[in-house]
Amino acid sequence: MTDVEEPRHEWRVPWQVTALKAAGVAVCVGLALIGDRRQLLLAGIAAVGFAVLVLRDLFAPVRLAVGDDGLIVAGLAGKERISWNDVDRIRVDSRRRYGLTTELLEIDAGEQIHLFSRFDLGESVFDVAETLMRLRP
Repeated sequence: MTDVEEPRHEWRVPWQVTALKAAGVAVCVGLALIGDRRQLLLAGIAAVGFAVLVLRDLFAPVRLAVGDDGLIVAGLAGKERISWNDVDRIRVDSRRRYGLTTELLEIDAGEQIHLFSRFDLGESVFDVAETLMRLRP
């Protein structure tokens, strides 16, 4: 018997989002190569930022998983287990600004707050919140 628990549900970054970030790296590198010094610096910084996001998506594609004993949150720094007892609140924060609506899944775990967008989870944050509330003991 192993110590590793199989997640009952998991949400991952869609491959299309990762591909779009990789295209951002290519565009920024192209701009850096054809531009002057200032453009090289700015496009280089942007390319590095996109590259970090692509690496995060490749090494930790599953952002959120649910097991019997709680949640598993993943990112560049690794995976973190959060017991259901430590989860204070699960909600969706929806804000409208400049004609755009931003929706984030917010998981409040004491001193930590984990935020996920639909681009992190691959589906509507409302659906994920509903599933988490249903699975929470």
